[in-house]
Amino acid sequence: MSQRAPLNSPTWKSKHRRQRTWSYWLVQKAELVRLSQTLSLVPRLHWLLVEDAEGPTPLVSGLLAASGLLFTHLAVLTPKAQRLREGEPGWVRPRGVEQRNRALDWLRSRGGAVAGEKDPPPPGTRGVVYFADDDNTYSRELFEEMRWTRGVSVWPVGLVGGLRFEGPRVQDGRVVGFHTAWEPNRPFPVDMAGFAVSLPLLLAKPNARFDATAPRGHLESSLLSHLVDPKDLEPRAANCTRVLVWHTRTEKPKTKQEEQLQRQGRGSDPAVEV
Repeated sequence: MSQRAPLNSPTWKSKHRRQRTWSYWLVQKAELVRLSQTLSLVPRLHWLLVEDAEGPTPLVSGLLAASGLLFTHLAVLTPKAQRLREGEPGWVRPRGVEQRNRALDWLRSRGGAVAGEKDPPPPGTRGVVYFADDDNTYSRELFEEMRWTRGVSVWPVGLVGGLRFEGPRVQDGRVVGFHTAWEPNRPFPVDMAGFAVSLPLLLAKPNARFDATAPRGHLESSLLSHLVDPKDLEPRAANCTRVLVWHTRTEKPKTKQEEQLQRQGRGSDPAVEV
């Protein structure tokens, strides 16, 4: 992107679904409804949702169709070797790698959409790509901030890394370091929710992808290292002094009574979509 993107520049929002235990999977629709209603407040947004599945599921397809948003629906299953096993903490394995890379493939005109807008943006399209999770909390202001991205823009993320917030340290309008507690010497010690990339930059760097073999905490760096030097990061959100996204997590539903009723043949009606 040659100059500042106008405020009406489109934003491509990439979303991944990860494999979960049955009880966690129960919150899928609730999370997507909440996210879709946040995104509905954002003008000129294209929701690129990548489902962690062999193909589109009726729940996700139906929700996208009813959302009123411009969307593209993709699907790719996380390989068995990369999936979290029952009881493993989330940080053991990089998550959403296949799904995010599938989104990059689509943006780079490699097709494969299963629904929605199936044609990727034509060459020369200006826009911004943001990778997000459905259990985070987003201020709509964040999407306006990122529209001005020329290369890679950054901002703080609340409630992450064991801190109140984690993010870049800025001096005289430039990123000079990072406020983080865990492994601060990472090339880019930022959270996935803490940066956005201009679409022209991503298209100009066809080898920039997420690395499934990246060490813990280095997934973001595996992409960003192909795109920008840390000194060239663009601080947003009032020079990284405002928190506009929070790394909230959905509580695991308590289903003990449901399981008991199912054993008695009296479980909740499976035809009722939750």
